Amino acid sequence: MSAFLAQLRQWARTLKRQTMTLWFCYRHPQAPWLPKWIAIVVVAYALSPIDLIPDFIPVLGYLDDVILLPVGIWLALRLMPPAVLAECEAKARQWQENDGKRPVNKIAAVLIVLVWAGALVGAWCMLHGAFKSG
Repeated sequence: MSAFLAQLRQWARTLKRQTMTLWFCYRHPQAPWLPKWIAIVVVAYALSPIDLIPDFIPVLGYLDDVILLPVGIWLALRLMPPAVLAECEAKARQWQENDGKRPVNKIAAVLIVLVWAGALVGAWCMLHGAFKSG
């Protein structure tokens, strides 16, 4: 069991470093627009203090953390030019070695709250309309 926990910790550190690599990539002036925008979306979501799918929802709550986030990171890293990626990986490694403070994306948090608010308003309108016509 402790080997599994050690692997899980290593995976989490790698994911954290890759997220920071993307953070440096999207700020890099030579990053092409497509991987830059994918990196922006992934980093905004990863650094948001609020999840799109809250963790307390069984199974789905961790789906974004275990599947969607790693797939987004993989795609953005794969599309990034090797020179930009190498430079940004070095910056992320240095950031991690210096125990850098994790940035927080409050704009993404606000957008996620707005998505949930819109979904709740939409559900209320649908239910309210269903009760009126029935």
